[in-house]
Amino acid sequence: MIEFPQLKRIVEASLLAAGQPLSLPQLSALFGETETPNHDDLARALQQLGEECAERGVELKEVASGFRYQVREDVHPWVARLWTERQTKYSRALLETLALIAYRQPITRGEIEQIRGVAVSTNIVKTLEEREWVRVVGYRDVPGKPALFGTTRSFLDYFNLKSLDELPPMAEIREIEDFDLQLTLAPVAAADTADVENTAAIGSDIEAANESEPEPEGAANDAAPEQSV
Repeated sequence: MIEFPQLKRIVEASLLAAGQPLSLPQLSALFGETETPNHDDLARALQQLGEECAERGVELKEVASGFRYQVREDVHPWVARLWTERQTKYSRALLETLALIAYRQPITRGEIEQIRGVAVSTNIVKTLEEREWVRVVGYRDVPGKPALFGTTRSFLDYFNLKSLDELPPMAEIREIEDFDLQLTLAPVAAADTADVENTAAIGSDIEAANESEPEPEGAANDAAPEQSV
């Protein structure tokens, strides 16, 4: 059995090098048969590593896919200057569509259009699927068999959520027409001390991006009826 101090060092180094969240089974798989730590020791190592980040600029966060080191929100504005790529600003229509899928899944495109009162552009669905935030989870048993959309593990990871149960209750969120959501999508950058990822929170306190680049072709046309997540 591997010694606990060494176990902590291996777990820490693995999380820093991975560039993506690692689950307990993935961390356990790093060890040979004769040195595999038990579940309690692995969980204790993660807990201690998290506690040791209390006064640091990074934190150990558990999300849907596992554990990762990430930049703390209070220092993120400075760290974000390391990323030279322009941030992406998504249309209101896309964000409303994402919010409806998150809160009312599984849901069809037709049901989204009925709630929003406007057609959902194919580009919006394509963009959400390319971001791996939504996927087809089934088909409604009605004529035409429309696809049912739901969110993915990547969606939960991006918004720092372990499960959909951590979404803010609907009662705490303003009517969707009042949402002014802009997701700041900065590229992941590896630092000497940690791999970091720009994250945002779902809810009324999502901050608008300061920089933006043109929306994907077609997204602006979809958003036009809304202009006068």
